[in-house]
Amino acid sequence: MQKHPVLVLIAAGLISTAAPFAIAQNSPSDGQQTPSQDDAMHRRGGMDPAQRTQELTQKLKLNSDQQSKVLSIYESAKSQMESLHKDSSMSQEDRRSKMMEIRRNADAQVREVLDSNQQRKWDEMEARREQHMQNGRQGSPPDAGSGQQPPQ
Repeated sequence: MQKHPVLVLIAAGLISTAAPFAIAQNSPSDGQQTPSQDDAMHRRGGMDPAQRTQELTQKLKLNSDQQSKVLSIYESAKSQMESLHKDSSMSQEDRRSKMMEIRRNADAQVREVLDSNQQRKWDEMEARREQHMQNGRQGSPPDAGSGQQPPQ
């Protein structure tokens, strides 16, 4: 009976080790990402700060001063995330929590750079992102369904 917990731990370790490879193999070969993959990249801090700044420039019509501030915020966040990835002294859950905190702080700093109209658009974008994340946790793709809100 003592072998079962050990087998479960070994299986969990193998699955967690193989998951990144399975995800990489399912990526589109043309280099383009689907919206759900794009959201996942944002959550993992994987998008290049310059790309993210360019995306926000297009969506929010950032001026050059805002662009430089946003780029600086995202570069700092990416640097913090990279340092955190290298820190093996933290548990995976602590590291995940810290990464989420870094992302929230960066998002709050970016929001402060925006004017009131841009903030309204930002808030709408964030609400959609949160909705996509919630749909993903429930097992349905972000674009699935009839547009109805999930039960609260």
